[in-house]
Amino acid sequence: MQVEGLARKLAASMAAHGLDRATIGVGLSGGIDSVVLLHLLRCGLGLQPSRLSAIHVNHQINPEAARWVAHCRRYCRELGVTLLTCKVEVIRGNSTEAAAREARYGVFARSRAAVIALAHNRDDQAETVLLQLLRGAGPRGLAAMPEFRGGEPALWRPLLGVPRAEIAEYARCHGLRWVEDCSNADTAYTRNFLRHDVMPRVTARLPAAATVLSRAARLQAEAADLLDELAAADLGLDEGPLPVTLLAPLSAPRARNALRLHLRRRGLTMPDASRLDELLRQLLSSRHDARLEVGLGPYSARRHRGALHLLRTLPPLPAGYSRPWNGRGQLRLPELGGCLELVRAAPGAAALAPRWLRELSLRVRTGGECLRPRPGSRRRSLRNLMQEAGLAPWLRARWPLLYVGDRLAAVPGIGVDADFQASPGRPGWMPCWRPD
Repeated sequence: MQVEGLARKLAASMAAHGLDRATIGVGLSGGIDSVVLLHLLRCGLGLQPSRLSAIHVNHQINPEAARWVAHCRRYCRELGVTLLTCKVEVIRGNSTEAAAREARYGVFARSRAAVIALAHNRDDQAETVLLQLLRGAGPRGLAAMPEFRGGEPALWRPLLGVPRAEIAEYARCHGLRWVEDCSNADTAYTRNFLRHDVMPRVTARLPAAATVLSRAARLQAEAADLLDELAAADLGLDEGPLPVTLLAPLSAPRARNALRLHLRRRGLTMPDASRLDELLRQLLSSRHDARLEVGLGPYSARRHRGALHLLRTLPPLPAGYSRPWNGRGQLRLPELGGCLELVRAAPGAAALAPRWLRELSLRVRTGGECLRPRPGSRRRSLRNLMQEAGLAPWLRARWPLLYVGDRLAAVPGIGVDADFQASPGRPGWMPCWRPD
């Protein structure tokens, strides 16, 4: 019967993705789908508690949230499965649903499990395809949710090909209890509108609609993979900033395709079509020395020396920014966007004398700073030294400067002022700055 076949489907999916020995954390909302998935893994496949756990994320949105947590705890005790519960703050905005999903996946990413099992089913997949189609998504968006995505942790959706009705039948046959989220009936949410108002009418006319839409997602995934292969051939290894010369000879659709892959490789949320077109237009048509800046959510796109750079947007620094430092260990400076440390200098290098380490403080440029890199040389503008070193304009504004009292003593990647250098033959230290 179909109920018995569910466990076989999970076992086949587990074997296909090489998960026979993996530790698995189930995203347990308390709803019927995740309750069934956890039961299948624990009772249907007989996974031991040493390999299986559950994760419940409390979004603190629904007034019933505390009851859901209590239900998940009781259920996990019955199954002998460890439950991790985590509260998150959901940032309200244009899409509360998207913000909740981002917060939830953030919790999953911090899990100790090698694999996170999610209970999305075939009907969820069909709704996602429709949603993406109505948003004007391309092949990657229309591919909807993959059954398996590698990573740390990996994401696994073993029920993605299973109809919602089959999951409900399994729950009934095993006498399982679950919680109902009343917001799932609110058709003000587009997904619920599709689920309750659109899909029933489509299915009444076309009974295989959900199956066909799920198959369309698989075909779009294949098309998206082929486009990624083409983009990878156009971009090469693409390990750093993207040279504009790689995009210039391509047709507009092919250049957009390459740019999408570049953004996705760096974990950026894909911008809408108009913003992507504007970024590409500015990259290809602006003067070589023109300053380019296009906002991409929490990132901004810049061009420097013929290449595209993607930078995380940092909050403004307070006026008169300064902080003391004793020179020990690695100093994380998220407000400057990097990590600072002192490394022992090579013999003969113009390095910082150890005697100054206890008097160091950190500042950033305010304008007019000068440095004398060598004894007997003239003092030079830090602005000119940074330009000669090839530092991009946006880096210069957040580049850490090491002071002793009110005097500039050293600048990572630029040099140490002659007045603060170690004597010839004596050990010294070089400041090293690693931007994120």
